[in-house]
Amino acid sequence: MTREEQLLAAMVDAVDTLVDDFDLIDFLHQLCDRCNALLDISAVGVMLADPTGKLQLIAASNEHTRLLELFALQTEQGPCVECHRHGTALLNIALKSPQETAAFPRFAERARATGFATTHALPMRLRRQSVGALSLFDSREQKLGDSDARVAQALADVATIAILQHRSVVHGNIERAQLRAALSSRILIEQAKGILAERWQSTLGEAFDALRHHARAHQQSLAGLCKQLIDGSIEPSAIQRP
Repeated sequence: MTREEQLLAAMVDAVDTLVDDFDLIDFLHQLCDRCNALLDISAVGVMLADPTGKLQLIAASNEHTRLLELFALQTEQGPCVECHRHGTALLNIALKSPQETAAFPRFAERARATGFATTHALPMRLRRQSVGALSLFDSREQKLGDSDARVAQALADVATIAILQHRSVVHGNIERAQLRAALSSRILIEQAKGILAERWQSTLGEAFDALRHHARAHQQSLAGLCKQLIDGSIEPSAIQRP
């Protein structure tokens, strides 16, 4: 698809949140995929705030980024944490620069060790309501241009509107229920990834890609498939290895 077509597809994804069986985790992983494709970056992470305002990692484009973002949450430092705290975008942060990473030196060191050279963080907020932050990582020392920065913020805004819209469609208290469900689903997904990776002697990333593909091909939720794999309702051999 052209860049314009991919942007339109992201808008369509947001409209799909009006349906009852909207899958939040799959939607946010789609957001990661679209950011990777549209912005030519290395990795993406999405954090959402729980009812207490504390950030929780919900989606990441690969396993290395997931672990890096979890480190950010554990140490309570990093561009995403700062972005959500202040509600402003942080762009073109050179991870080797002590001046630019003064607020999160431990995170910067871990990010460099992971292989990243540049990072960006964009707020996911609508007016005064903030739902989280979107983080972008690049292995190259390459700045995000003004046009790409606008695209990145547009994708973050679309995701924010989609999340808030879905919460209001279901019921007024969906914020707590949806995030609890997403976090529970995340645990199931991690367990299922481990089962497949151990069985195949593969990476967790390959296992996750296989789970997503199978769930989509069979029109079932990702969490539902993972639950079946964990409780033995479906055998690992039924999942096609990529």
